[in-house]
Amino acid sequence: MTVSTDQDPAAPVAGSPDARPPRRTFGAGVLAGVLVLGLIVGVAAGFLVPRLRTPGDNSPEAGFLRDMSTHHAQAVEMSMIAHAASTDPTIVTLAGDIALTQHGQIGYMQAWLRDWHLSPTGSRPPMAWMPDSAGAVVNGLMPGMATPEQMDQLRKASGRDLSVLYLRLMRQHHLGGIHMAQEIVNLSHNDDVTWLAKTMVASQQGEIALIDSMLNQLGAS
Repeated sequence: MTVSTDQDPAAPVAGSPDARPPRRTFGAGVLAGVLVLGLIVGVAAGFLVPRLRTPGDNSPEAGFLRDMSTHHAQAVEMSMIAHAASTDPTIVTLAGDIALTQHGQIGYMQAWLRDWHLSPTGSRPPMAWMPDSAGAVVNGLMPGMATPEQMDQLRKASGRDLSVLYLRLMRQHHLGGIHMAQEIVNLSHNDDVTWLAKTMVASQQGEIALIDSMLNQLGAS
């Protein structure tokens, strides 16, 4: 094919109002270099972005999952005690629901820590992930957790005393858990963690309302 080099008679004269700047063109070598550079940047982003999005060992997310796993474990223990010892069907049902729900949530939290290649336990003290958490841990216990003495009382209780003690301990336990979950919602940008924390807040607020109603029926509100 012959390519003409003659000037187009209809083309505007340089310097005239209709004249346009010449279109820039890139040689094959420059274009190939740009594409290779783009490929390198894209591959690097593919490796780096997931790692940047994965919470680290000292992240609020890791601290929350570790602490809440411990917090939940006590709720499961209390609920199993009440479920086994109570003769009140409403207590048995509530305790079973709480035990199953929180045990399942522990499974989520531990699985995420494994996926992040993090230990289920950390070297930092409890609640270190939460800003302004000074005083939140009392005698080694996170907010709302029952003391060893209270756990011993629960194991020995029976009848109405068991029902009232379990409900009161679980109510306090839920309040502490809600506080922790609300804090991680404010701190985290991880969708999985914030979803689970919001689920905890909603379910435990609903259970507190039920606990208040049950305590009222027992004349212990």
